[in-house]
Amino acid sequence: MTDESLLTSAASPHRRRFSVPLRSAFPLLVTLSLIIFFSLTSDAFATLRNLSAVAGQASALLIACLGLTFVILMGCIDLSVGAMVLLVGAASIQLMNTFALGLFTVPLAMVFGALLGALNGAVYTWGRIPSFVVTLGSLSIFSGVALQLLQGRAIAYEDLDFEVVAIGQLIPHLPNIALWALLAWLLSVFVARHTRFGRYSYLIGGGERVAHTAGIPVNRYKIYAFCASGLLAGLAGILSVARLGAAGPSLGSDLLLNSLAAIVVGGTSLAGGSGGPQRTLIGVLIIALMDNGLNLLGVSEFMQMVIKGAVVIAAVLTGRQSVQNVVK
Repeated sequence: MTDESLLTSAASPHRRRFSVPLRSAFPLLVTLSLIIFFSLTSDAFATLRNLSAVAGQASALLIACLGLTFVILMGCIDLSVGAMVLLVGAASIQLMNTFALGLFTVPLAMVFGALLGALNGAVYTWGRIPSFVVTLGSLSIFSGVALQLLQGRAIAYEDLDFEVVAIGQLIPHLPNIALWALLAWLLSVFVARHTRFGRYSYLIGGGERVAHTAGIPVNRYKIYAFCASGLLAGLAGILSVARLGAAGPSLGSDLLLNSLAAIVVGGTSLAGGSGGPQRTLIGVLIIALMDNGLNLLGVSEFMQMVIKGAVVIAAVLTGRQSVQNVVK
């Protein structure tokens, strides 16, 4: 063993000891700061009604982000999450109104989303095309098909009982969509920490060549990750439709920026190999709190985009610099 490798192995425990708490603490501090700031500046923020609204708004984003987190953990990217939400929502509402599927629409939407994700993964792995290019193309394809189904207009569902799936309240002041999101998060954390797929996600993202050498079927697990991204995007799509009462052309339009922002701010590296769904929850809370609080303060939509982009950049830079300074 060389001197350099010895130094690396000796330093690695210290990196793990300091870098993990720092990366985890920063998003938590941002979340607490936002809660305190908006509570002091807006009387409507710290109310049960508003916090219930925040939970509903954040839930669909969290569900969509969880599957995407596994894709990013493997060092890939999926830009089509918002388009899959739109397409699944548009197709599901057509099927629901035509065949009166009711609650059975939920698993159908998840299967349809998983198939869309599998298509992305297959083209990416078998075609040897960068995931950025593949999902950028599928974003356009999925959006175009969805808008064709909707004919450029919003379509409401006819089964009024379906709204209970998202906006009903098994727990007072907490919409059911938040329970779906919590369940999806718990399952995702379990998968990331205690399953082969979760362990391989970190290994592939940390070093694809090493994973190949170790005999891991990298392409197969990448397809699994894209399937997970599509499946959860499908769930987010149908729950968003249930919550809004209709599927319209703007469904999922803000997910491209918000999903990537939430995952990065939460502490998952776009380079892959570090982070995970446990951190994505905090990132989603930050984005949801910012959107809600800035709206209550009357900040314009355009300025909100500027602030959100600045927060994302600051979060990434601060996290990286803090870790590097402590390790040194």
